Amino acid sequence: MATEAHFDALRGRVVIVLSSGLEVSFEPRLAEGLGQAAPQALSEIEISPSGLGLHFPQLDADLYLPALLEGMLGSRRWMSAEAGRAGGRQTSEAKAAAARANGRLGGRPRKATTT
Repeated sequence: MATEAHFDALRGRVVIVLSSGLEVSFEPRLAEGLGQAAPQALSEIEISPSGLGLHFPQLDADLYLPALLEGMLGSRRWMSAEAGRAGGRQTSEAKAAAARANGRLGGRPRKATTT
């Protein structure tokens, strides 16, 4: 359960203090709804009465602490999109060779249309 939460501007991290005394922190760019936020918008964090939720009023963004502790920094859909985006940025010789071969064949096939 969260007892305190704040944005550490020097380290650029959201810091959450748990009732056990453990501190957890993460970079805002890793969490859904916080990625493009200005430090001032991150400075206001509300903890739900249960201590399981964090709300960023200036961003209208919410994080669920149990999911956060499991490494889920957003909804399943958002996490999947982030994983796909990271995979698309990866480069390798095999990927480059496949792109060249596909280009020699005329590129990506057009989507079939049904009328």
